[in-house]
Amino acid sequence: MRLLAILALEVLMSATLDAATTLDQRIDDASKKVESKVVACRRDIHQHPELGNRETRTSKIVADRLRELGIEVTPNVAHTGVIGILHGGKPGKVVALRADMDALPVTEQVDLPFKSTVRTTFNGHEVGVMHACGHDAHVAILLGVAEVLAGIREEIPGTVKFLFQPAEEGAPEGEEGGAKLMVKEGALDNPKVDAVFGLHVTSRYPVGQIAYRPGSMMAAVDSFKIVVHGKQTHGAYPWLGVDPIVVASQIVLGLQTIPSRQVDSSLAPSIVTVGAIHGGVRNNIIPDDVEMIGTIRSLDAKMRDEIHARIKRTAEDIAQSGGATATVTIEEGYPITYNDPKVTEQMVPTLRRVANGNVEVINAVLGAEDFSFFQQKVPGLFFFLGTRQNGKTAEEAASNHSPLFYVDESGLELGVRAISHVAVDYLKTP
Repeated sequence: MRLLAILALEVLMSATLDAATTLDQRIDDASKKVESKVVACRRDIHQHPELGNRETRTSKIVADRLRELGIEVTPNVAHTGVIGILHGGKPGKVVALRADMDALPVTEQVDLPFKSTVRTTFNGHEVGVMHACGHDAHVAILLGVAEVLAGIREEIPGTVKFLFQPAEEGAPEGEEGGAKLMVKEGALDNPKVDAVFGLHVTSRYPVGQIAYRPGSMMAAVDSFKIVVHGKQTHGAYPWLGVDPIVVASQIVLGLQTIPSRQVDSSLAPSIVTVGAIHGGVRNNIIPDDVEMIGTIRSLDAKMRDEIHARIKRTAEDIAQSGGATATVTIEEGYPITYNDPKVTEQMVPTLRRVANGNVEVINAVLGAEDFSFFQQKVPGLFFFLGTRQNGKTAEEAASNHSPLFYVDESGLELGVRAISHVAVDYLKTP
């Protein structure tokens, strides 16, 4: 009897393993079959880019395709966002998969048959529009994933939620948008999401490579404005006034001591950058005021708050020492993109399998992502997908946000396989 029980267990285990192998193979085969559709979709969206909260054409393409696949669709989420729900054939958890849809106010300089020639108005300025950050690839990849998973829906133990998100690069002035608004409007509810996954194409890594980091992977981003109030006077008689330009110069230097001297740089890197200074109208007039704006990047929540307080103190105290005053305004942007360590550990074997081991653990990145708003609510994993051309180094390849940014489309199929396998493997795990 004992021998029969052992044999029965071995047969059951073998059948389970064969079923898993068969399902994995079906995902791989389907991913290869949809590759040409993914490339065509990406090129179409690339040629017709739309800025944040204005992605009407893109969202229609998404909604129409999801409906064709028999996926339940909710349009007009956070203005132009689309949510698709695919119910698997078996009960289980709920996983969310996200792609951002918006382009940037950048005039494309890459000579492609599907080059963008779109122009529009952004914050009062006429601009070119380009998918200079690869969101066109993200949309195409996730639509490919939707087709792959719809083809095996009866085998899926749970529910897959597709989040096609507007305005990752930020909403127009005076508007809400992006992942924060999607969360506010219930994108992670009904049904409640257990985990969220997303990727980002990048020229930092070659085609075929996946990169990630557990814990804090991308920085929180905040902006600041400092207005230095002095006393206007003739440039020949500075002692008759208070020169806010000199004071502002001292504040710029003082701010640099915050990340380098005032916070624990061994805990996590941080950046305080002044990006613009405006003051004065003539060479011989000392103005009343100088305004400076800048960005703050941090990878630790407590340090983030500390940096904010130190910026205010530094600016105000330096201004006072020069007889001026300073008004400091700090606006919080995106939180830290934080890869849940448990979910990351659980899914890394999947990434290694689909990328044939070509997976790298990277240093934290001081760029920011509003995917972090989803991760604030549910555990998640965000990773980079290499799309750099073979034969080019990371330094030679144009970076995201460049008018010369280029996506090697041969890397998109790995993105489809990676997200498809991550979703299914997460749902299969008890």
